[in-house]
Amino acid sequence: MVTVGTLWLALAGNAQDLDESDGKKARENAAAAAEQEITREVVRGYFLKSNIGVTNYLGTAGVPTSGVIALSLGVGSDFIDKERISASWEVDLQQALINGPRSDEISLYPPVIQGDLHVFNLLVTAEVSTYLTRRFGLGLRGGGGLSIIPLLMGAEGYQENLVDGVWGGVPALVHEGPLPIVLVSPTIEYYTKLSHFSVGAEADVSYTIGWDLGVTPTGYLKYTF
Repeated sequence: MVTVGTLWLALAGNAQDLDESDGKKARENAAAAAEQEITREVVRGYFLKSNIGVTNYLGTAGVPTSGVIALSLGVGSDFIDKERISASWEVDLQQALINGPRSDEISLYPPVIQGDLHVFNLLVTAEVSTYLTRRFGLGLRGGGGLSIIPLLMGAEGYQENLVDGVWGGVPALVHEGPLPIVLVSPTIEYYTKLSHFSVGAEADVSYTIGWDLGVTPTGYLKYTF
């Protein structure tokens, strides 16, 4: 004969089993939701990117220079987005300040440049990256564009004082208009735990056709929408 006590214990046991089952499901659902939320922290798509570093020309044109600072602002978008690989395009406006020879040394280095240089580069690049972990990637980018190094002094003064004033002086091609530029660069990127933000580094190796070979190591901050 089933007593009231036995029935009560059975009901209580069933209720406890149901509570444990419900609690386990709730924990599993919470863990799955947390994992999905973490995954969403890595965002790819359209982005803005800002770089800071320095540009150094290697002197292949025969003119010694030294870099001061290089800055760039870029826009782009990922067009391949997979767990272990991504690819993107990017358009950058880059500018750099370069120290040239002292005024009393300019005549020693043909071609004759104006001295210090202000460089503007418009670049279009593509990048492919592979991810060693979900947040850390290594990549390679390449592309090209146009480089402009305008005269910072009057054209007449440049011609009369530097070119004509130097025996056998040859005006530098870089001051005559835009020159084509090509580049290749290794990249490192880390997606921070702040959604949409990542940081990274690049080391552009570029050749401005008609001028010089340059290296531009930079660090960057990127915001992906």
